[in-house]
Amino acid sequence: MSAAPSLRVISIGTMASHPLWNERGEVRPAHATTTLVTSGESRILIDPSLPGKFLVPRLHERAGIAPDAITHVFLTSFHPMRRRGLDAFRHAPCVVPEMERELVGADLVTRFKEAVATHDEDLAAALRVEVDLLEKCRPAPDRLAPGVDLFPLPGVTPGLAGVLIAAPRATVLVAGDAVATEEHLHAGQVILPCFDLEQAKASLAEAAEIADVIVCGRDNAVLNPSRRPFG
Repeated sequence: MSAAPSLRVISIGTMASHPLWNERGEVRPAHATTTLVTSGESRILIDPSLPGKFLVPRLHERAGIAPDAITHVFLTSFHPMRRRGLDAFRHAPCVVPEMERELVGADLVTRFKEAVATHDEDLAAALRVEVDLLEKCRPAPDRLAPGVDLFPLPGVTPGLAGVLIAAPRATVLVAGDAVATEEHLHAGQVILPCFDLEQAKASLAEAAEIADVIVCGRDNAVLNPSRRPFG
């Protein structure tokens, strides 16, 4: 019998300004939470947000492994903050939720064509880089590894998806920005701005309904206050 999947937070994310702490302006550099999920022979790095020169030593500190041990990279969304460290894991296939890939890709292509038509060469070049990178990312399968399943949470971005992990004593959800911080979870609030506010609220509610433990997109792993403690 194979071992149950396990999870370790590699880097805890943060918001540039936390609205539920009554902060205004950019108080700190924003970055997303990066998580390592291990299942069988698979080591899946979720949202490599820090630049590689910072993330690689953090990976060794937190998990005792080098970048070449990572078998897959999964992006909960295609937001640039979630992929700053991708270059350190070029050997590993990168997967993105299929709906995110399709909808974001369509928008990027439209904007690229408009930039070309208006002779905005700088913008066209930047968008071309984004399109090329998205093309290299493959659609994520419904099951990333044994006991590690895709969990759609659209709203903050068009096709955001988390990862649901069947741990031995709890259901764990790596939620990305669908659940930004512990305070957002407790208050039932979504991060702003977002693509579709009502859809984002529905995804937050669904995350709170299904998971015992939630890895927030800009915070640590937290116990779900709406669930009974597991024993």
